[in-house]
Amino acid sequence: MKIELNNIKVRDVFDGYKDSAEEGVVAYNGKLDIRPKYQREFVYKPEQRNQVIKTILRGYPDGDAYFPINTMYWLKTDDNNFEVIDGQQRTLSICQYINGDFSIDEKYFHSLNKTEQEYILEYPLQVYICTGSDKERLEWFEIINTAGEILTPQELRNANYTGEWLTDAKRWFSKNGAPAYRIGQDYVKGSPIRQEFLEKALKWISAHDYGEENPAEYMSKHQHNENANELWEYFQSVIDWVRETFPNYRKEMASVNWGELYNQFRGKKLNATKLEAEVSKLMQDEGVSSKSGIYPFVLTREEKHLSIRAFNDKMKREAYERQKGICTAKNAVCGNVHFEIEEMEADHTTPWHEGGKTNAENCQMLCKEDNRRKSGK
Repeated sequence: MKIELNNIKVRDVFDGYKDSAEEGVVAYNGKLDIRPKYQREFVYKPEQRNQVIKTILRGYPDGDAYFPINTMYWLKTDDNNFEVIDGQQRTLSICQYINGDFSIDEKYFHSLNKTEQEYILEYPLQVYICTGSDKERLEWFEIINTAGEILTPQELRNANYTGEWLTDAKRWFSKNGAPAYRIGQDYVKGSPIRQEFLEKALKWISAHDYGEENPAEYMSKHQHNENANELWEYFQSVIDWVRETFPNYRKEMASVNWGELYNQFRGKKLNATKLEAEVSKLMQDEGVSSKSGIYPFVLTREEKHLSIRAFNDKMKREAYERQKGICTAKNAVCGNVHFEIEEMEADHTTPWHEGGKTNAENCQMLCKEDNRRKSGK
C-alpha cells in the first residue's frame, strides 16, 4: 500500500459537506466519503466532540502555533475519490461544528468573530492518503483502529461484508432510534450505533440457521442480498414471542438470551399465566442469585441458569462441626468416614427444588466424590 502525507485545510474538507443520514456523509467538494458503509456510526460523546474543536483553537491567537489533533487516514479509490478509514469522528466533529449543529461554551461557529472563524477554516489537517487493494484497505482499517477507540467485533465484521444487505441491516438495527431499538430496547442490552443490536440479531438467527452462533457466516451468505428483510422479520418474531410468553415485563429480561429460547420453544404450547406465577415466586426466592436466569429455567428446567446461592464458609464450618467431619451421604461410596473440611463440599440436605433453603440448618457436608455423584457433576 502506498501512503503519502498531505496537509489539507479544514476549509477544503468542509467544502461540499452534506449529511444525508442513511445515504451517508460527504465533504471535500463531494469527493470524500466520511462514513463508508463499513465505518461505525457517530459515537463521540459531547465532551470528546468539543475537545476536537478546543484543540484546534488552542493555538489561537498565536496564529501558527498549531496543536495537531492527530493524523488521519484516507483511502484513494479507483475513481479518484476518497474514503475516511481513520479520523471519521474527528472529521464529523469539525464539520458539524462549522455547520452549526452544536455550540461550545454557548458559542456556535457563526457566533465567533471573523478572525476565529478563519483560524479554524485555515487549520491544516494531517492526512495520510493511502492507495491499495480492497484487501489491503480492510487490513489497514483494522490495524489503525486498534490504536484508537477499540472497534467492537461487529464493527470489524461490517468492514468485511459491505454491500446492499449491510446498508439495509444498519437501517433497521444500527441507527439512533432504529426500529430494532424501539421494539427491543427492553429485551436487549447494548447500543445500536455500536452495532450491538445488529450483532445480537445475527447471533440469534445464525444459531437458528446453523445450530451455532456465527454472525460472520450469516453475513457472508447474505452479503449480496438486496435487503435484510429476513433478519428484521426474524428479530420482530423473537420480540413478539417474548411479549406473548412473558407479558409481565421486568428489567431482568434485558439480560436473557431470548433468541436461544425462541429457537428452542417457539411453536410449543406454553401457558403464560402459569409461567408468570412461577417466575414471580422465583423472583422472591432469596436462594436464586441470577434473577435473569429464571426465564430460561422455567422453560428448560435446568437449575444451572439460576446460580443457586452457595453456602458461605460459616455455614460450612457449622455443618462440619455438627457432623464431626463425617460424610453424611446416603449410600455413601466413602463408607461415611471422617474427612478434613478441605476434602468436603456443602450440599442442600433438602434439595432446593423441593423447597430447601440455603441456610445453616439445611447445610450438610459430603465428601467430594459422594457430592459429585449425588449431583451428577
